[in-house]
Amino acid sequence: MSPLSSTPPTLAIVGASYAGVQLAASARDAGFGGRILMFGDEPHLPYQRPPLSKGLLTGKTTVAALALKSADFYREARIEHVPDMRVSHIDPAAHRLTLADGSTLAWDWLALATGARCRALPMPGAGLQGVHALRSLDDALALDEAAHKGKRVCVIGGGFIGLEVAAALAGRGLEVTVVELGSRLLSRAVTPEISRFVASLHTAHGVRVLCNSAVQAIHGHAGKVSAVELESGECLGCDLVVAGIGVVPNDELARAAGIVCANGIVTDALGRTSAPGVLAIGDCAATPNPHAAEPDTPLRLESIQVANDLARAAASLIAGQPQACIAVPWFWSDQYDAKLQMAGLMSPTDDVVVRGDPASGRFSVFCLRDGCIAAVQTVSRPADHMLGRKLVAARTAIAADTLADPDFDPRTLIPR
Repeated sequence: MSPLSSTPPTLAIVGASYAGVQLAASARDAGFGGRILMFGDEPHLPYQRPPLSKGLLTGKTTVAALALKSADFYREARIEHVPDMRVSHIDPAAHRLTLADGSTLAWDWLALATGARCRALPMPGAGLQGVHALRSLDDALALDEAAHKGKRVCVIGGGFIGLEVAAALAGRGLEVTVVELGSRLLSRAVTPEISRFVASLHTAHGVRVLCNSAVQAIHGHAGKVSAVELESGECLGCDLVVAGIGVVPNDELARAAGIVCANGIVTDALGRTSAPGVLAIGDCAATPNPHAAEPDTPLRLESIQVANDLARAAASLIAGQPQACIAVPWFWSDQYDAKLQMAGLMSPTDDVVVRGDPASGRFSVFCLRDGCIAAVQTVSRPADHMLGRKLVAARTAIAADTLADPDFDPRTLIPR
């Protein structure tokens, strides 16, 4: 049942990426028969984002292969995709939104799937030609074109996007340096064991990795980047800079409407915000997660799987059969020939057990919390990753020394 009594009810979705598309499709599948409009601020059909920093930059993926759904899908599902249209204002009390062209729309359900944007570099020279970020298809195409002309690139930030770009460009023959402020790569997402492996992987492919390094300024000549200056005084000559220092949630519409936000739009496990009839899903949403160390604290996770799962939960609410989002979060990253896969959410205080030899390029890291498996991180061990999802979901209890025994088979932990 919708919050208003209009017939037919209208579901308005602000944002046209994974979460928005999944919500629209799931709402239809769950029996929602009203009108569905999905507003996107890009001119393209909704597209896959992971290949932007992987396959597209390596030439393994074409632009034509990126579409999430065909135009026929939206037409047949009666989903009105409105491209290149920004929503400028929402009024939860009146159940009305205003578009950038001044027109308005009444809605019964409103879903904010506004995603996130790249964090801006906070140093002089960030606006020089040759400084790139990577979030959208247009960003990727611009970076790809620049890489054809460039020879030396400095990647600022040792997170997933920065490292995937570093791997792709190093594979194309560019001279790559990664500058990371923290003491290790991927420090918020993976264990130190995985961080060490990733650093050695990039070093083996000719990438220079500088941790504990801060950027002082970006220098240029004739308006184009020419060097990155570190606080240590070292200058890294380059003709291309890629910023990968994280993202910030696009929660401005919600904040202006008085909706509760805290590093994202705060929701429950069904995507409900503090405003009746307004949902938030995807990278803009901060949602409690039962698999986190603090399960009652809203947490914003940048994950396609999390976005899709919360969208399905929100669709179940719209359809009148609410089923909360409780799935185990999982993530992945492709760098060179290595596939990193993470299931569950680690905590810095977790006990860590390594299975396999990191030097082989194939190993797994199990994170134990209160004697139970809380997260599993794998390198090129997809079977362990799939097993890990099940073990984390079941909150499987096991002693660390048992798990560390190379003769122990974790598959025996799954009930038959």
